[in-house]
Amino acid sequence: MRKNFIASVAFLLASSTAVLAQSATDGKVKIGILNDQSGVYADFGGKSSVEAAKMAVEDFGGKVLDVPVEIVDADHQNKADIASNIARQWYDTEQVDAIMELTTSSVALAVQAIAKEKKKIDIVTGAATTDLTGKACSPYGFHWAYDTHALAVGTGGALVKQGGDSWFFLTADYAFGYSLEQQTSDYVKASGGTVVGAVRHPLSTQDFSSFLLQAQSSGAKVIGLANAGLDTSNAIKQAAEFGITQGGQHLAALLFTLAEVHGLGLEAAQGLTLTEGYYWNRDDESRAFAKKFFARTGKMPNMIHTGTYSAVTQYLKAVQKAGTDETEAVAKQLHEMPVDDVFGRGGTVGANGRMIHDMYLLQVKKPVESKEPWDYFNVLATIPGKEAYIDPAKSGCDLVK
Repeated sequence: MRKNFIASVAFLLASSTAVLAQSATDGKVKIGILNDQSGVYADFGGKSSVEAAKMAVEDFGGKVLDVPVEIVDADHQNKADIASNIARQWYDTEQVDAIMELTTSSVALAVQAIAKEKKKIDIVTGAATTDLTGKACSPYGFHWAYDTHALAVGTGGALVKQGGDSWFFLTADYAFGYSLEQQTSDYVKASGGTVVGAVRHPLSTQDFSSFLLQAQSSGAKVIGLANAGLDTSNAIKQAAEFGITQGGQHLAALLFTLAEVHGLGLEAAQGLTLTEGYYWNRDDESRAFAKKFFARTGKMPNMIHTGTYSAVTQYLKAVQKAGTDETEAVAKQLHEMPVDDVFGRGGTVGANGRMIHDMYLLQVKKPVESKEPWDYFNVLATIPGKEAYIDPAKSGCDLVK
């Protein structure tokens, strides 16, 4: 009788432990989308990334491990201190399990450092610096949609092959701009080109005239715009006023997406070469996703929006497979699980957190070539992930040494 009682208690304890293991630690799974919703990168990611995250949750069924999944969001205003305060509050008092998107490299680096300290997960889709998976890497940090090296290989490599072998950079004066300039410079030089100079401008500059005049007078065949969002759009518009392209120099938009092309218009953007990790008009699966996204937002998605959808989906898959939302267990699954969705087909995640996937070299169509609204790109080439991204073993991340 006593043996039966002890066996029953042991069975109940084991069953309780199993139930606890297959559950969220606080009765819910909460994901924070932290990005620029009112500034220079609002169209680049912004509220549309929030909608992409909500789409991912809905498509997953709204629950994981039989608990609800909640999306919260905030505007970091492109300021690392504001982002850091929000991240600490979310992690410490609001039971946020993971923070994602994180447009602006200075913000992403600050939040990833906090996530590492707190042993929480962050997945970056909006920022570009390779430091996130290099010297600032974290066992709980992941970089999803693109990075400066992939942009340099794509756009920089294409233009050097086309004869654009002398470059001058117009660079945003913060971590992202420095990284993009450095990565592209290295690639240009390795390909036999030269860099004749560079000038840096503050974020959200309205007047590019002095910077553009320096670039024009340099005589470089290519002016590399190592910036993004409205900064790139404004630089392109003002370059037209100075007749820069008419004079024979080529503008290289090193980080330019579908959203910015739409804002600028085909007339002004035609002929630009750029690199993205996704294009909505690529195939039937991409078109189907884009139409659902358009119904919610009134716009077609770029790589940031679709990358955020992918990141949220993969996180929920990892929680499901781990049987818990506990950080160590989920991070392990994120590193081990393949990525195969509308964004990251055949993707893999390195030990340093870099999701390696194909990128696409694109050229903006002439207005007469566009067959329908948002039909903006010709796909020039597919860049295999192993060529687009730095080998994790050579990234400078201590996790892979």
